[in-house]
Amino acid sequence: MADTASYPKPGTAYRPSRAGEYGRMLRKDFAKNKYIYALSLIGIAYYLIFKYVPMYGALIAFKNYVPSKGILESPWVGFKHFQDFFGSHYFWRILRNTLLINVYELIFAFPAPIILALLLNEVRRSSFKRMVQTITYLPHFVSLVVICGMLIDFSQKAGLLSTILAWFGVERQNLLLNPDLFRSLYIGSGIWQGIGWGSIIYLAALTSIDTQLYDAATVDGANRWKQMLHVTLPGIMPTIVILLILQIGGMMNVGFEKIILLYNSQTYETADVISSFVYRRGILEANYSYSTAVGLFNSLVNFALLLIANRISRKVNETSLW
Repeated sequence: MADTASYPKPGTAYRPSRAGEYGRMLRKDFAKNKYIYALSLIGIAYYLIFKYVPMYGALIAFKNYVPSKGILESPWVGFKHFQDFFGSHYFWRILRNTLLINVYELIFAFPAPIILALLLNEVRRSSFKRMVQTITYLPHFVSLVVICGMLIDFSQKAGLLSTILAWFGVERQNLLLNPDLFRSLYIGSGIWQGIGWGSIIYLAALTSIDTQLYDAATVDGANRWKQMLHVTLPGIMPTIVILLILQIGGMMNVGFEKIILLYNSQTYETADVISSFVYRRGILEANYSYSTAVGLFNSLVNFALLLIANRISRKVNETSLW
C-alpha cells in the first residue's frame, strides 16, 4: 500500500518546500548577477588560499614537528609546547609588553585620528584644510623600513630627537638604547605615521551627518563646541565603536616588523612582544612547533577579546559587528 503521508490533503494546493524556494531564488540570482559573482571569486580564492588553508598548519602546535617527516608523520606531543611557554620566564615579560603597548595605543593612538578629523571638520578655509590633510597623509605612504631608519638616525646621541630633548635639559643619549623610552618612541612614531590616514574614515563618516541637526543646534543656542559634543560625536559614534571593537580584537597583535627593526638586546625588557618572540623562536631558532603554539595562543586570546568587546558594545549602545 502506498504511503499517502507525503501527498497533500484533498482540496489543498501543493506548496513547494522553503528549501526549494530558496534554491530557485539563488539560481535566479546567480543567473542575473553572474559577472558580479565571478568577480567575487578572486576575494574568495584569496581567503581560502592564504587564510583558511594555512590553518591546517596549526596542527604542528600539538606535535614535535620535523620538516623531513611532514606534519602528519611528526609525533604528537599534546599541550607540551603550551606548557613550556606558560612556564617560561619569558611568558610574563612578553605578555606584559604586548598588552602595555596595545593599551597605550588604545589610549593615545586610537583617539588621535578622531581628534584630527574633528579639528579638520571645523576648518572653513578649504586650502588650509587640504594642506593639512596632505601633510598628515604623506607619512603613511613612506616605507616602514624608511620610517624606522629615520627614527634610528633621529634617536642617535647627536640626532634630532636627542637635540630637541637636550634643549629641555635632558642628557644626550641614544634613545633607542633606553628601555624606558622604547614604548614612547614606538607609539609616538606610529601616531605620526598613521594619524592622517586613519582620519579618512572619520572624515567620511562626518559627511553623512544631516546638516539640519547643526541648524537646529544653532537655533537652540549651541556654540561650536557644544555642536561637536552633541551632534558631531554622536553622528560618528557607530564608526568609532566598530573600529574600537576591531582594535580590541587585535590587542595581542603588535607589528613585529617595526619591533624587530627598532629593538635590540638592551631593550628586550620593554620591547620584546609575542610576535617578535615567535619570530626569534620560529624563524631564527627553527623551533616551529613551539612558535606555532605561541601564535595559536595569541590568536585565541584575540578571538576571545573580540567576542567580549562585541558583546559589551551590543549591550551598551546596540552597535556591534554582528
